[in-house]
Amino acid sequence: MRTLRCCLGALLAVAAIGGPIAGCRGSQGSAAPSIEFVTVPEANPGGTDRLEPISGRVVGARDGQQVVLFAKSGVWWVQPFTVRPFTQIEADSTWKSTIHLGTEYAALLVDASYRPPATVDVLPKPGGPVIAVSTVKGTGDFLARARKTLTFSGYEWELRAIPSDRGGANDYDPDNAWTDAQGFLHLRLAQRGERWTSVEVINTRSLGYGTYVFVVKDTSQLDPASALGLLTWDEQGADQNHRELDIEISQWGDKTISNAQYVVQPYYVPANVVRFMAPPGQLTHTFRWEPGRASFKTLRGAGTSTSAPAVAEHEFTAGVPIPGTEKVRMNLYFFRYSPAPPRSDVEVVIERFQYLP
Repeated sequence: MRTLRCCLGALLAVAAIGGPIAGCRGSQGSAAPSIEFVTVPEANPGGTDRLEPISGRVVGARDGQQVVLFAKSGVWWVQPFTVRPFTQIEADSTWKSTIHLGTEYAALLVDASYRPPATVDVLPKPGGPVIAVSTVKGTGDFLARARKTLTFSGYEWELRAIPSDRGGANDYDPDNAWTDAQGFLHLRLAQRGERWTSVEVINTRSLGYGTYVFVVKDTSQLDPASALGLLTWDEQGADQNHRELDIEISQWGDKTISNAQYVVQPYYVPANVVRFMAPPGQLTHTFRWEPGRASFKTLRGAGTSTSAPAVAEHEFTAGVPIPGTEKVRMNLYFFRYSPAPPRSDVEVVIERFQYLP
């Protein structure tokens, strides 16, 4: 009777103004369950290094039902993590979470028996444990923007245009990378107005096991608040710490420490990081990636001779990933946790990249 009186009262209240009837729980009981978006992140190629808010609401959900989110980057990836694939529905029928970016987003209303896959090529349709499905395209103009690339050392490199959380929240500008008349690659960390912009170039090919060689001009005076990374990274390889092998040149904001390190991720395992002092002058940084082994070495000059005396070297035999869809990346960014920002723009010159099977 109380529900009936509520609905009758609502009918009388809105009849005079011709408005819709809202807030009547009894009238929602006959509606088919549905799910919708309220906050939609921007569209971009996707990646594991950035999370953005996403939210929405459901209609007709029952106790025990939850939301499962997916982001599309080639295939549909469950979100925000494979180990945490469910999003709770609040008492007011809203839901909210964070999500890795993609070109499209999907929200599924599911019951307790649904087991989300890590990836799917095609989203499930309503039926069985899947109660409702909704998709939406990401916001912004990413899909209309041209993909920017450059050629360096015989390879094509994609220029990062979207932010990431590497070293803290950093914006990236494709204009901060270019090649000169000698074919050298220039990477610049630049301040434009009050905004610092970082740079990253990404090889368009996966190379796998082999030797990776980077010939770099003098970085001994690199600003302590900046960081140069020469690394492999696999967007899809979360189970392998993204297959990240690093040569990093940075003092991480502390002028008193050595300026370089070799890393097999995860970095928080002490045995996975070896620091050393990169001296002035041209240096050749290399790592040889083999099954169960990653051997790093830094030499003076532009040579790769194994007989040349090494500035530093180290061999890792634990936690070394196996190849997947990793790609070589070179980045120069603002380490946001530094006590002070860079004193001025920072530029690094990479003379050559070489891969030897």
